Amino acid sequence: MAADASDFLVTTDLREIDLDTVHRWLSTDAFWALGRPRQTVQQAAEASMNFGVLDRDQTLVGYARVVTDSATFAWLCDVYVEPGSRGNGLGLLLATAVVDALRPLSLKRVLLSTLDAHGLYERVGFTTIPDPKKLMVLAPTQPQTTGP
Repeated sequence: MAADASDFLVTTDLREIDLDTVHRWLSTDAFWALGRPRQTVQQAAEASMNFGVLDRDQTLVGYARVVTDSATFAWLCDVYVEPGSRGNGLGLLLATAVVDALRPLSLKRVLLSTLDAHGLYERVGFTTIPDPKKLMVLAPTQPQTTGP
């Protein structure tokens, strides 16, 4: 019998989220974070709102984090459900938990980027950006190299 979302709990307590597992997922399986160093995962988590999905055995099976100033803006990122737990509604459970946590902040804008989960995020209230031509991105800075 397949598990359903009621068999899982979302925690926002970073102490309950196994960052070694998050690092393994992101650095080896998440196309946007391949090769991400463990220290970067730690630093990012410590500066973010974190959401971990735990199964009945308290094993981490999903993760998301939100970068926010808690006043005007938030960015939902690093959403991941481990492959063996997919298909149980955990992406929707995570997205709902994030929206429920952010709604009381009355933020002006909450953004995310997704290649293929538009339908899932639409179910919790996300829409496409009305004028994407207004958005811009700053290219990552390259480390300075010193001369010989």
